[in-house]
Amino acid sequence: MNLQTKFLQIYANLPLGQRTEIVVVVDDEPLTWNAAKIEIENNTNKGKEILEKLVELGILK
Repeated sequence: MNLQTKFLQIYANLPLGQRTEIVVVVDDEPLTWNAAKIEIENNTNKGKEILEKLVELGILK
């Protein structure tokens, strides 16, 4: 299973209220779960950075 799929599984199980909370900071910009999902689904460079940071933080394995 790739990192994008793992992220989407975690995202799908989050309570709706938690999706608006900050999950990661990339380039001094805090991103919520919702913003991270958009970047990751669109395979942007920022989305790739987000996945890398989530691995570093231990959120994704």
